[in-house]
Amino acid sequence: MPDHVHLLLEGLTAHADFKAAMHSWKLTTGFAWKKRTGERLWQEGFYEHTLRTDDAVANVVRYILENPARAGLVSEGDCYPHMGSSRYSLSQLVDTVVDWRPPGRGGS
Repeated sequence: MPDHVHLLLEGLTAHADFKAAMHSWKLTTGFAWKKRTGERLWQEGFYEHTLRTDDAVANVVRYILENPARAGLVSEGDCYPHMGSSRYSLSQLVDTVVDWRPPGRGGS
């Protein structure tokens, strides 16, 4: 998205620290951006929502995958160039969302 980012993060240890992870990620990406463009990238803070055990991860994945098409940035959800995961392929993400297909490919 041109003005924000959606991330779905999973702590893999009992000591995972979301705030520290976000601080590090924003610091690293913000520094690289400023070095390249001379401009600031991130606003202060962030909005977070912690998923509970009864929350459907598939709904969050669906929301994130559909967001670029919903915003009118692309006509088909899987055409957004900044979509992806360091852990799963796009097809694995799509498979997480039962029967979901990117907009324009027979899906919702």
